[in-house]
Amino acid sequence: MSLARGDAVDVVADVRLTGPGRTDPFGDELVDVHLGGAHPDGRAILDIAPANALPRRGAVLDGAGGWLVPGLWDHHVHTVQWALASRRVELDGIASAGEAAARMAASDVGDDGRRVGSGYRDALWSDVPTLELLDAVTGDVPTYLINSDVHSVWLNSAALRREGMTAADGILREEPAFEISRRLNALDVDLADAAVDEAMRAAAARGIVGVVDLDMAWNAEAWDRRLARGFDAVRISFGVYASSLQRAIAAGLQTGDAIDPAGLVRMGAFKVITDGSLGTRTAACSHHYPGAASDFGIMTVPPGELRELMQRATGAGIACAVHAIGDVANTHALDAFAATGATGTIEHAQLVAHADLPRFGRLGVAASVQPSHAVDDRDMAEEYWSGQTSVAYPLRELADAGTNLLFGSDAPVAALDPWATIAAAVFRTRDDRQAWRPHQRIDAATALAASTAGGSDSGSDLAPGDVADLVVLDRDPLAAGSAAAMRGTRVAATLLAGRLTHLA
Repeated sequence: MSLARGDAVDVVADVRLTGPGRTDPFGDELVDVHLGGAHPDGRAILDIAPANALPRRGAVLDGAGGWLVPGLWDHHVHTVQWALASRRVELDGIASAGEAAARMAASDVGDDGRRVGSGYRDALWSDVPTLELLDAVTGDVPTYLINSDVHSVWLNSAALRREGMTAADGILREEPAFEISRRLNALDVDLADAAVDEAMRAAAARGIVGVVDLDMAWNAEAWDRRLARGFDAVRISFGVYASSLQRAIAAGLQTGDAIDPAGLVRMGAFKVITDGSLGTRTAACSHHYPGAASDFGIMTVPPGELRELMQRATGAGIACAVHAIGDVANTHALDAFAATGATGTIEHAQLVAHADLPRFGRLGVAASVQPSHAVDDRDMAEEYWSGQTSVAYPLRELADAGTNLLFGSDAPVAALDPWATIAAAVFRTRDDRQAWRPHQRIDAATALAASTAGGSDSGSDLAPGDVADLVVLDRDPLAAGSAAAMRGTRVAATLLAGRLTHLA
């Protein structure tokens, strides 16, 4: 029978299994994976048998000799901002402030009377973004340029007036920048929801079955609305921020609680941003930034306040996801986990003190990290963190210390593409240059597991009883010999609890 997106599959036929430490007897032989039975998240794997050994009853998906892996998760996405990025002026790769300003001046004005661009990286520009430079070419049209790390926004005078804000150099950083992003994301919900649905379908086409949504909004309401409109592309675990923590507590929402009967969308963690970023040069570090003896970055949430917030969330049954990029921020975050008994993750962990590396494993704190940042930020890190004595992007050392790794993209900061993420972790480069800090590379099996729901601790084997969140690939990702080969992985089909969310 002919299958299409949305159809339920009963047998995934003629596929090969792959994964580390396998105990099944099949080797590289073709197998049939029979689906059925119950699992808390939907239909499960009922049996795995040699191809044609059991009757193929019901709807059969022809795997055509491809490789079968568990469905993949992106553990850190700013969903609406990511979905809208394609509708904004692309500034990635811009080489100077002057070029960025000129591109914005030449772009079309949106229906709301604004020009919005995103994705610029100014840390290594030879010229400086200024209010005067942007005003000179953009005039009276409110113009916004969002940094790739989302921690700063460059605005012209017209935009500052429109938003009721001031900035001598035209740049808003940290909380004021986040507020600008919130306002720009607050579009007509029909447009925003359509963009999210389109983006999530594209994610499913890359093998994604689940996303951790960390939008700075009351996400329960947004996802309830999208579910009512028929959203079914991926599983969602949504976060809440300090501004809505009490609302979540009052609603009785605990981590893992479903907001729909099928359990497609669930309450996730309490997200708190404790420091800045490398790209905006605000990550809280133990050594100062070059040329600025008094600039160590900033702690946006003091340690005492962080502990109080985490204690409140923990008491209400909500896990914690703590943004910490600089080594000082990571130390404070680990201290807070130890003091409160909270469970959850540190998000990013881009610069970690040697003494703190084993604390992740000892405390049971997962590292929710974005390997693409290491290859994207390598030049910035060499420039601005050359004087730091802590470990930058310590992927291998975190893994060796027994840390559960959870991979994500931080989209739109990096592309939501799990194969680019895995390639960055395994090969530590995305261009013709040699691997950056190759001793921090991890093996493909660990990287694949880190890209699944449970992270690297759970592995990536498939067995009867597992939920039928599955992906059929054109190659064995554990055998990819180069970053290009890994990034070139093609997805033939993605199944969510046995239902097709993508079919090539």
